[in-house]
Amino acid sequence: LPDGVNISKEARSAISRAASVFVLYATSCANNFAMKGKRKTLNAGDVLSAMEEMEFQRFVAPLKESLEVYRREQKGKKEARKDKDKKADSEEQDKSREEDNDDDDERMEEEEQNEEEEVDN
Repeated sequence: LPDGVNISKEARSAISRAASVFVLYATSCANNFAMKGKRKTLNAGDVLSAMEEMEFQRFVAPLKESLEVYRREQKGKKEARKDKDKKADSEEQDKSREEDNDDDDERMEEEEQNEEEEVDN
């Protein structure tokens, strides 16, 4: 809103109720598309089809753009999680190798000490 615009509590309440009714109506229309597809779960296509049926075509393009941005963000997060998991696995393997090497070093030292003791005896 522009600076200096005041909204009464009644107007805020009316806008809130109108938004709720709109969301319920859009959900109902989208649900009809899901039911036609013999599905119980609404998907983005159902919502976009509902917007067109409700004659809100001007919102379809911005919604598609927002959906694409959201999907890219989710894909990026998923890939980042995979990279993080791979790095953690790699570090865990390196640590395990180091522990194995330390164990081998300790065994070799013990064997050397045992051999020295046998030579001394």
